[in-house]
Amino acid sequence: MSNDQPSRRPPGKASGNGAPMGSTISIIIAVVAVVIGFLILRNINSNDKPSSSPRATGTTTTVPAVGNTSTTTSAAPAAPTTAPLVFAPGKVIVANASGVGGAAGQMTKALTTLGFTTGSPTDATVKLATTTVYYLAGSEQVARSIAQTFNDPAVVAAAMPTPAPVSGAKLANATVVLMLGKDYGGKALPALAPATKTTTLPAANLNPTSTSGA
Repeated sequence: MSNDQPSRRPPGKASGNGAPMGSTISIIIAVVAVVIGFLILRNINSNDKPSSSPRATGTTTTVPAVGNTSTTTSAAPAAPTTAPLVFAPGKVIVANASGVGGAAGQMTKALTTLGFTTGSPTDATVKLATTTVYYLAGSEQVARSIAQTFNDPAVVAAAMPTPAPVSGAKLANATVVLMLGKDYGGKALPALAPATKTTTLPAANLNPTSTSGA
């Protein structure tokens, strides 16, 4: 044999599965790259998804309690009040302006019973349909108390006219004149009237039982 023949190189060593070593490394690198890429994409996708829990806002909503929470207050009607009677200072005379004989004397006794200071009854120079109370300065409260005893808004107190509407215009030191009109002439003073009694009668038997002989 001649020494000029080219020398033959031995073939490369094969891996365990018959592939060259370089091909195996390339496959491993490719797999690693794919895995890394998959992980990166997964991380990006998870960051882009909206959060499942609602975000807190600056607005606070208050839910009203269930049930009727309203309160209705009804004020009880005020009971009528009666001012206490004032008896002084003042002297009262009753002038009969009703035309009913003896009415002034009867009313004078009623006022005395209540505690007013009274003088002798007299006659009025006029006839009145409605009872009126006249007063001189200083006895306004006494006059209003006398009007109050009638329990009638039509009976009012007013300043004494000049001259006084009584017989001879003589007041006999009186500061209050009760001009007794036709509305209360000969009638009892309401403040002294007895309370009305209510009588309850037994119910009638609507279905009487009758017994007849044979």
